[in-house]
Amino acid sequence: MIVFMLYHTRARANGDDDKLIGIYTTRQKAEAAIEKLLPLPGFRDHPAGFGIFEHALDRDGWTEGFVTADE
Repeated sequence: MIVFMLYHTRARANGDDDKLIGIYTTRQKAEAAIEKLLPLPGFRDHPAGFGIFEHALDRDGWTEGFVTADE
């Protein structure tokens, strides 16, 4: 099953401010959530920060190791 993850990201001097808004069963529901949030403080000031990403359930989304910026 594919789900639609709605995020909002705002660039800040000390790093991005990422928010997972919700996970929806359809893209249309994720888009409806954006419409509800756009008039609210913060979101209305950063309307381009929304992103919808498809993700398959029961599948790994990260399959490799990682390093941090200070490594």
